[in-house]
Amino acid sequence: MRKTILLVVATLLGFSNLMISQDTPTNDFSKWQFRLRGIVVAPDESADIEAIGGDVSISTAAVPEFDITYFFDENWSAELILATTKHDVEAVGTDAGDIDLGSVWLLPPTLTGQYHFTGGNFVPYLGAGVNLTLFYGVDEGPVADDVEYDTAVGFALQGGFDFMLNDKWFLNFDVKKLFLNTTATVDATTALGATVDADVDIDPWIFGFGVGLKL
Repeated sequence: MRKTILLVVATLLGFSNLMISQDTPTNDFSKWQFRLRGIVVAPDESADIEAIGGDVSISTAAVPEFDITYFFDENWSAELILATTKHDVEAVGTDAGDIDLGSVWLLPPTLTGQYHFTGGNFVPYLGAGVNLTLFYGVDEGPVADDVEYDTAVGFALQGGFDFMLNDKWFLNFDVKKLFLNTTATVDATTALGATVDADVDIDPWIFGFGVGLKL
């Protein structure tokens, strides 16, 4: 009986040691990766415009994008994306008709936490995080005297995959959804005799494709 108990204990200890060794993360992975992508930023816009009503139309933009990813282990990482886009803006269907509000540049650094599904050359991942959007380079267009946009903080959801070409180089496809809201203040004193505030949901989809390097 004692031999049986000792055998069971030894077996359980051996099994436990095996599980621990399998679950213990190793450092045999690339901690840094860098991507250069071309992205399409497609706003899913809507607005609540005071006084004159109507909605907003914001143009789609295509630009290059650079991002940096740091891996805490083989599965978990944090990614920072860097890009800037220029968009044409128009108030549509207002009591004063369609109003050209010129253009604005957006700088939206976005930080996401990601989980990567490992196990081959095809590496899908999911992510979520936060976004800070700065508005600059505003051209108010031919009607407004001035247009101002409030800095915005929003949330981001992400999905995509890397396809490994070798140990270091890979292709990437990525899609993000940003939940982004700002207040736009349009000074149209000359044309309309008023300053108009608008609560604007930009909420863009961001589609990216590019190449990456693991280090």
